[in-house]
Amino acid sequence: MSIIEFRVALTAADFDRLIAFYRDGLGLEPGDLWTDNGRGQIFSAGRAMLEVLDPTHAASVDRIEVGQPVSGPIRFAFEVPDVAAALERALQYGATLVHEPVLTPWNHLNARVQSPDGLQITLFQVMG
Repeated sequence: MSIIEFRVALTAADFDRLIAFYRDGLGLEPGDLWTDNGRGQIFSAGRAMLEVLDPTHAASVDRIEVGQPVSGPIRFAFEVPDVAAALERALQYGATLVHEPVLTPWNHLNARVQSPDGLQITLFQVMG
């Protein structure tokens, strides 16, 4: 079996706020909008990857990016062309700063935010 597409589905108590955050704050491209039986919105987020980390490695990533384990069982990570601009935009649309950008051992500039619904998100820029 091969996978054609990977999707993550979020249930949002404040649908409009979260739509604005992912569309305007993170710049994801909106796709289909469903309006039968409530509302649903698809976003294109580039290519998708699934990372599975054991607790030790997850805590290590948290310590590098934030200084302590904080992310919980799910954390999004979005590669962006300019982490400073992406961070500023995310904060304007309701993200909470968890940690300023740090240069990781794998040469990514990573910033950590929390979305309006509490999800930890890493914004990262590959540094050549």
